[in-house]
Formats: sequence, structure tokens, C-alpha cells
Amino acid sequence: MSEHQNSNSHRRYTRYVEQVKKTNALRRRVLTGVLTLAALVAAGGQNIAHAQNSAAKSVLRIGYQKYGTLTVLKGNASLEKRLAPLGVEVKWTEFPAGPQLLEGLNVGSVDFGTTGEAPPIFAQAAGADLLYVGNEPAAPAGEAIVVPKGSALKSVADLKGKKIVLNKGSNVHYLLVKLLEKAGLAYKDVEVVFLAPADARAAFERGSVDAWAIWDPFLAAAEKQLGARVLADGKGVVSNHQFYLASRSYAQKHPAIINVILEEIAKTGEWSAKNIKATAAILSVQVGLEPTIVELSVGRFSYGVKPLSEAVIQEQQSIADTFADLKLIPKRISVRDAVFQAKR
Repeated sequence: MSEHQNSNSHRRYTRYVEQVKKTNALRRRVLTGVLTLAALVAAGGQNIAHAQNSAAKSVLRIGYQKYGTLTVLKGNASLEKRLAPLGVEVKWTEFPAGPQLLEGLNVGSVDFGTTGEAPPIFAQAAGADLLYVGNEPAAPAGEAIVVPKGSALKSVADLKGKKIVLNKGSNVHYLLVKLLEKAGLAYKDVEVVFLAPADARAAFERGSVDAWAIWDPFLAAAEKQLGARVLADGKGVVSNHQFYLASRSYAQKHPAIINVILEEIAKTGEWSAKNIKATAAILSVQVGLEPTIVELSVGRFSYGVKPLSEAVIQEQQSIADTFADLKLIPKRISVRDAVFQAKR
């Protein structure tokens, strides 16, 4: 082979080697790009998942009953408007009574709710990790023991040996204890039947029980629709405070949201106190009762949510001690341990 041919072969070989290098480099760049794209896609998926998780954490779940300022707040949707700029969605879940609502709070299905005096005591004694975040003023006329209009019973003392239906662990549970005590009777002197309000009313209408311990608006409905007669209400016997509660974990993680809720409840309560008929109209839609019935109950309610005072804490502790003495709760509790301390 001539020198010229060798030179040409060398040049062709050199070009081939350079082409192979370029091809390999291109392959490496493509592979790097593919791997980078895959990483970005994976990261994007993680970011989406994180965003979804964050969104899930921005849902405020409120438990409510068919009555009270919280129900009016649900009807006017002002809380949703206030929390929307903060990225918080509000979801409402209805409960038939306080004990069931606090069970929902305990198992984590709601974050915030409202009940009467007794349910939080039963819940705390059962191990529920809840916090009192506020209360309404006393409304003792908003709960009572009623009897059928034709009943021969004239006083609480006449209840000895009789059947009384009520929702176990509700505010009227304590009302019954205190009214019996005032009449010189012991809790064991009566037969207590435990039923939720709807079933209790059915039993009351059938005549299966002699009396019914109940709260508004069920009380007002029994008076107006059934002609039920009030044997005794809470005046001079109990305070009948309405409490607002939250799960401990939610309140401690989101104190600012708790404050917003209480502010909106206060505004709604102030409006309701000045507009009884309008409030009754709103609630009548929510609870499915005639406005005249709801107006009777609204007139017996109280407004003006505040943090728990020392006096209210002591009253609540007295209720807890009474239930412990009667073995209605499994252990003694400290109400103060469940009072929310807002950050200043």
C-alpha cells in the first residue's frame, strides 16, 4: 500500500473515531436529559402530593346541632368568607346532640363544635382530648323537664318511681340530678331511660315514659306542638351554659383560626340578640320548625361568647364532681386541664 493510501486510511479512521465520540456524547446528553426529566416529573408529583396534603390540612371541620349561634353562623356563611382568604375551607357536619358531636371530635371527624354543660365532662372522663375554647352566658330557661298536657304530675317530687327519658350525658342529665336534689329525691328514686331527642319525643308521645328532660328547640317544639307542660326548668338550679370546644391538637396548631371562629360567633350572637325574629327565621329553615316555635326558644337563649372565666370553670368542675359521686363517669377529672389558653 502506498504512502498516499495509508494517509487516506488514517484520515478516514480518525474521522470515524471522532464521529463515534460525538455519537456517544450525544447519547450521554440524551440520557442525561431523560433522567433529568424523569427526576423533574417525580419531583413535580411529590410537589403535587405535598400541595394536596397541604390543602387537606386547610379544611376546618365543624360539628353543629340544629340550634344556637353556631347554626346561625352556618346559615349566614360569614365564617367561610372570613377564612377563604386564609385558604381555609369550612365543612359542616350535623349531630343530633352534644355527646354524639364530641364523639366525632374524639375520633377526629370534626375539629370544632358546640355542646351544653354535661357532654364535655362525659367526653373528658372517657379520655377525649378536647379543649374548651369559649362559652355563652347562662340560659337556665332553655332546658326543662316536661310532662304530657294531661299528666297528673304537678311537681318534681311527684317523679318518684316514674320513668324520665333524656339523652345520656347531655346538659339535661345534670338538670335532672339537681332538680331531684332540690325536691329531696335521689337519682336512684327515678327510672332514667336514655334516648336521643327524636326517639325520646316518640316515646314521650306514645306515653311510654312519664316525663322528658329536654332542651331548646326540642323543648319549644314539645310545648307548641304537643302541649307539653313544663314541670320545672333550670332557673335557680343550673346555669345551662353553651360551650364551644375544639380538639386539643387542632386548637394548639391553629390558635389563630380558633380566634377567628370565636370572633365570628361573637358578631353573629350580637346580631341575633338584636334581631330575634330574623334569627328565628334563619333557624327555622335550618331546624325544620315553624318560626313561632323557634322564636320561643331563641328568646330563651343567651349571647355573648367569651373565654371561660374562673367562675364558669368552677361551675363546670362542680358538675363533673357530681357525676363522679353518682358514678355516672368512670373517674374524677380536672376541667381546668381542658381549658384552652390562647396565645397572646
